[in-house]
Amino acid sequence: MSGLQTSLTKQKNKTIAATATPPTGGDFVWDGKDEDDRPLSKQEMKKGIKKTGGRPKLANPKQSTTIRLNAEILVFFKSHGKGWQTQINDILQKYVDSHHSA
Repeated sequence: MSGLQTSLTKQKNKTIAATATPPTGGDFVWDGKDEDDRPLSKQEMKKGIKKTGGRPKLANPKQSTTIRLNAEILVFFKSHGKGWQTQINDILQKYVDSHHSA
């Protein structure tokens, strides 16, 4: 091992040892002078995290299932491209609506 690598390894080991145990008051000691330097508390961090992304929740979401269909049916719908599962769902929904007893 070269002298530089040995020096870096020693420095790395010192850093790991120094940060292995956080101070008793937490992992950052604030001097109390500059409010902008004060670290956020866990509660402040959790409050500031906004859960965003994803689709909005639906009132009646679709459910995943497994269904066995004839190969001819799959070939037909898949040949129409993207959205073939939605097409099957729409056709089945129309069937249910037309045969639903009120």
